[in-house]
Formats: sequence, C-alpha cells, structure tokens
Amino acid sequence: MANDIANGMPATDLDASWRKSSRSGALGNCVEVATLANGEIAVRNSRFPDGPALVYTKAEIEAFVGGVKDGEFDEIAR
Repeated sequence: MANDIANGMPATDLDASWRKSSRSGALGNCVEVATLANGEIAVRNSRFPDGPALVYTKAEIEAFVGGVKDGEFDEIAR
C-alpha cells in the first residue's frame, strides 16, 4: 500500500489512524492528521472524511509547524 500513496487520493483509502486537535470545535471545523507507515503525514478535512488527503513529508510538516510556532501565519487566523 505504501507505494500507492499519492496526494489527492481518497483519505479512506489510506491505512491511517486519524486524529485532530483538542482545540477543534464540535461543528466539524477540524483538520485531521495521520502518520502513515512510510513516515509521511496525511492531512484531511474532517467535514469531508471521504475526500482527498494531502500527503507531506515529515520535513515539510516540521517546517510548517515551526512557522506556525514562530507566528509566520498569524494573519490567517484573524
């Protein structure tokens, strides 16, 4: 299966345990993530769990999370 992982594939086709932040609301405004067997990270929209998954390398996620922690994206949450 790991060789068949691709961006945009249905999230339900991934062998993944999805999790979301405890800050997520009850109205489905959540982004869910899953660590895949090959070490990559999949992301999906909780409102559309059957929809597409975006797949990132661990380095890509680390760079994004680091930017969030540094405040680089604060303007999008206002």
